[in-house]
Amino acid sequence: MADGDADPLAQLALQLRALRIRRRLQMGGLQQRTGLGRTTISQALSGSKVPSEATVIALAEALGTDAEPLLALRAQASPGRKDAVAAFRRTRPGRQDFVGRYLDYVAERHAGLTVVGLDLSRTERACWPLDAAYLSLELAGQDEGQEGGLPPAVSPGGIWRAEQALAGHRRILLRGLAGSGKTTLLQWLAVSTARGGLPPELSQYHGHIPFVLQLRTLVRQGRLPQPHEFLRAVEAPLAEGQPAGWVDTTLEAGQGLILVDGVDEVPQEHRQAAREWLTNLVAAYRNAALVVTTRPSAVPDGWLGRLNFAELTVRPMSGADTSRFVGRWFAAAQASAPSDNDLLESLKESLLTTLHVQRDVAQLSTTPLLCALICALHRDRRGHLPHSRMELYEAALSMLMVRRDRERSITEPEGVRLGEHQTLHLLQHLAYWLIRNQQSEMNYTTARKLVTDLLPAMPALADQSGPDEILAHLIARSGLLRQPTADTVDFVHRTFLDYLGARAAIEAADLPLLINHAHDTQWEDVVRMAIAHARPAERARLLDDLIDRGDQEVQHRTRLHLLAASSLPYATEVAPDTRQKVITRAAALMPPRSSREADTLSPLGPGILDLLPPTADGLDANEIWAVTRTATMMGGDQAYAYLQRLVPTIDGSVPLGELGLGWSNFDAADYARNILRPVRDRLFVTVRTRAQFETLPLLAPLKRITFNTAVTQDEITDVLSPQHTGQLQLMEGPSLRSMSFVRSLTALRYLTLGPSAPVDSLHDLACLPLTQLSLIDVPDSFSFGALSQLPRLRWLSLYTVLPWRTLKDLPAPPNLTRLHLGGRIEASVTGITQWDALEDVVVNHVMDDVEWAELASLPVLSQLYVSDADFTLTPVFSSVSSLRLSLTRSDIRLDLIPKRFPNLEKLSITALSDISCDLAPLRSLTNVQITVCNADRVTITGLEQLAPDCLVLSPRPR
Repeated sequence: MADGDADPLAQLALQLRALRIRRRLQMGGLQQRTGLGRTTISQALSGSKVPSEATVIALAEALGTDAEPLLALRAQASPGRKDAVAAFRRTRPGRQDFVGRYLDYVAERHAGLTVVGLDLSRTERACWPLDAAYLSLELAGQDEGQEGGLPPAVSPGGIWRAEQALAGHRRILLRGLAGSGKTTLLQWLAVSTARGGLPPELSQYHGHIPFVLQLRTLVRQGRLPQPHEFLRAVEAPLAEGQPAGWVDTTLEAGQGLILVDGVDEVPQEHRQAAREWLTNLVAAYRNAALVVTTRPSAVPDGWLGRLNFAELTVRPMSGADTSRFVGRWFAAAQASAPSDNDLLESLKESLLTTLHVQRDVAQLSTTPLLCALICALHRDRRGHLPHSRMELYEAALSMLMVRRDRERSITEPEGVRLGEHQTLHLLQHLAYWLIRNQQSEMNYTTARKLVTDLLPAMPALADQSGPDEILAHLIARSGLLRQPTADTVDFVHRTFLDYLGARAAIEAADLPLLINHAHDTQWEDVVRMAIAHARPAERARLLDDLIDRGDQEVQHRTRLHLLAASSLPYATEVAPDTRQKVITRAAALMPPRSSREADTLSPLGPGILDLLPPTADGLDANEIWAVTRTATMMGGDQAYAYLQRLVPTIDGSVPLGELGLGWSNFDAADYARNILRPVRDRLFVTVRTRAQFETLPLLAPLKRITFNTAVTQDEITDVLSPQHTGQLQLMEGPSLRSMSFVRSLTALRYLTLGPSAPVDSLHDLACLPLTQLSLIDVPDSFSFGALSQLPRLRWLSLYTVLPWRTLKDLPAPPNLTRLHLGGRIEASVTGITQWDALEDVVVNHVMDDVEWAELASLPVLSQLYVSDADFTLTPVFSSVSSLRLSLTRSDIRLDLIPKRFPNLEKLSITALSDISCDLAPLRSLTNVQITVCNADRVTITGLEQLAPDCLVLSPRPR
């Protein structure tokens, strides 16, 4: 074997080249099949740079091979690429020695992950190198309507691997369930940035300095830190050695990457302070990059929307991702126990088979945490797995706490002998203190005091040793408790904290405490698990009290009643009258009327389908949308059967966007044939996967379609009908050499171009009869020059960065009637009067008095959409008859609207976050139709002063 062949990176490149030759693919063919750039592919084939995981997966799919062996070589090649680190540091002119030391610290500090149950007989084996542990999961873009002013036809964001999803964004709010991999993704970003090993897709972070900030640690210290306090706040040993003003200078220069983990771990009453802290950081350092993580229910949609944060959501692991994770888990286990390799290989294969054929087990393996638990339990139990979530947690706790040490004859390693019940009692006492005090970690001295307080009641344990030794034993041996710093103690994962805290609450008979906090998102899982732990009488009381509190408190009714319904699957035994009470209240919340209600219902499983209306008869558009979303997000055979019954009953005037979004959660061909095909003329079809693309002939002829996956322009042309395709969106993924193929689509009138657009796209479109054009996150080098050569263009939507500071130089044709400017545009509207035919304008940034004045001078402006408008700066808009206002704050001066818009006929107010809104100042608008959208997020007062027939709340109140 040649020396070069021994290098994993060289081996990876060699295998890729061999596969390419075997498949007889030229570079252009690979580009078309993968959607990757020529440079990215060349670097992978030559071995000159470690490719990203997403690049390897895309190449494997295009070359028709299994990705896992190639990913294994990539993982071996990633650590120790000193040339990448050196190149990174060479890009820093005048770098001080401190910067190099700090980057080394970040790379070392965050380079390992604790793998649940890997091998707790030796704790050093439970730490997995990040390069091997990191799995590039799928992220979903924000749903339709989350950013104010999106044109109705613009489809929601697509689904991409993490690297592609993050590409181009400098501010990101990442949502994900517990254990979904959010923290791991932040660690990977930090380490890859520090090492200079980021993939090409994330060029916006190249040359940055990462700061990893865990909010659960920061809030315990009181106020959130200022930049110069970042290192000290996370107890970095280098804090005292940082040069004066270094962090400020770094962030001001746009070279800082602030990674903020765990908004959901901040007590609810402090989340607004956390938002203000982030707002101040953005205001002070506009060029700094920020990535913030949270559980989905902790903050509302659009929580950071006004700060131009893109919202992404970690999706459940696909079957392929689960198989890949299982392979990596067992590979790491084999490395830690070489003598068991044959057994572990056999167990791996049997688990993969189980996940394939047993749906109930597969449904439990959709996050990295749960998948790791299943791998560990499968190994520990020689293939016998639990079939419910609570059984899974119970078995995992038994394995982690006691069985591994006992079965390996490891006894009293710290001079302390703890039985399972003793260990549980101590751990749940610590967990319950954290929950009651709304903390995620505690001081070591607090933990020691809690253990000390328990010892008089545990004499057998007190006789063995003191609190320090017992606490040390729990940290070292329980597998659940850890000591991230010398002064702090926390649990390895929030799931275990909630499970143990719920058990303690039941043992302490603190049922009123659980009920009083049930509306708080931090307590939701605690309440569910408490209902699972409770004895039948206690369980009935908890469920009854949840229902009763919901009956009495209108503002929390939906959350509390749905929490009760979602707890039923956790309960092994429920009194029939209590169960009926819960189901009756849940049925009263049917049908769902908003995305929030739908997203709460869909995880409840197929049982909830029986409560949904069997047909769409009598439902309004919001209800049809939410019912459809509930079923499509749920997925599975029963949801599929429900949709087959529902869809044919939906009135032809109702949009079916949510139906297309759910395509990814079902078999692509069956869903296309039996769900989408009957209503294809009413759909805006969005293609996100290769399997979906291959089913498009079933939906021909396609009238409205979005491509959000890797396809070539020849493939696009093959599936489109020149006589029928009137609307086309080319977003992330398509490999486009030019846009000239569009000229053959004679029926095309509406075109959307996204990040995959060629930089000179518009030149190929000159003189085409397009009437609507949307540009969304197009490349930085995109050429806008040919806009003026679209003579029939009437509607222009821009949701991308513009190369100008004002609109004066925007070369749009003079006869525009609609101009929509999205939140990513920071250019002033100065110059907008050059389009004096504008009737409809959307502006999503805060305007000054000069901009307001120019906007008001548009002679025929009749429809205006603005966000968080400062009406104290607004002149009179005498021509505007329809005003749409999106709000993220409660202090907007609505009382000025009647004076500023004297001829108003329609007013729409959309809440993009949880706000309060006093409508009394609008009482003089007697002939104006007022609509409040997302009304379930708004605390509305002043209703009694409005005429009942002039107000519409959407969704309708229950």
